[in-house]
Amino acid sequence: MNIITLNSLYKTYEDSGVPVHAVNGINLEIKKGEFTAIVGPSGSGKTTLLNMIGGLDKPTSGEIYINNTPIGQMKSSELIDFRLRTIGFVFQAYNLIPVLTAIENVEFIMQLQGCSKSERRDRAASLLKAVGLGDRMDSRPARLSGGQQQRVAVARALASKPKFVLADEPTANLDSKSTENLLDIMERLNENEKITFIFSTHDQRVVKKAHRIITVEDGKIKSDERVSQGSTKQ
Repeated sequence: MNIITLNSLYKTYEDSGVPVHAVNGINLEIKKGEFTAIVGPSGSGKTTLLNMIGGLDKPTSGEIYINNTPIGQMKSSELIDFRLRTIGFVFQAYNLIPVLTAIENVEFIMQLQGCSKSERRDRAASLLKAVGLGDRMDSRPARLSGGQQQRVAVARALASKPKFVLADEPTANLDSKSTENLLDIMERLNENEKITFIFSTHDQRVVKKAHRIITVEDGKIKSDERVSQGSTKQ
């Protein structure tokens, strides 16, 4: 089953009166449980593509279906609610709330969903333990390393029980050890819980973990390679 379907997707900007196609007629299908990296040079359109899949940016033309729902037809209020209940986000800058503890940051999205206090607390604690932060639940972001903050962000992304997680350059600010730990956690969640992850990345460490590598260039898909688990990627 396709969890994401893109049909003839375009995003066009005007540059001094000249149209620039950031995304140029992309067709794409992503199934549940995939662990996919979207790669390409700066300006290739990969982040714009990720933002449109996540409903953070609207296409100039074309259709985006999430679980067979055409999100391009939604009003802004409908789209906000849909994102809240369907998509998890992990950003390069972590985007944690500084005055909240780790567990409160993870709970926050469930509070927006209307979950009970006990349900929020139990799920948030379980997720933080899953990402190796069971002993740092009461720490605020300033007391956590970059790698720990990004793991809180992953736990937060999963808290809403999303259909898939979008991760935009999630390792860009991390050292090698933190990156390795984070990717191992996300790969384990993908394998054990069939959580779908879609990365936009320059990082070859992410690419080497991916099971599918989509290369974008000049707003178009240049290649789409599926890699068997356990095989060596160059």
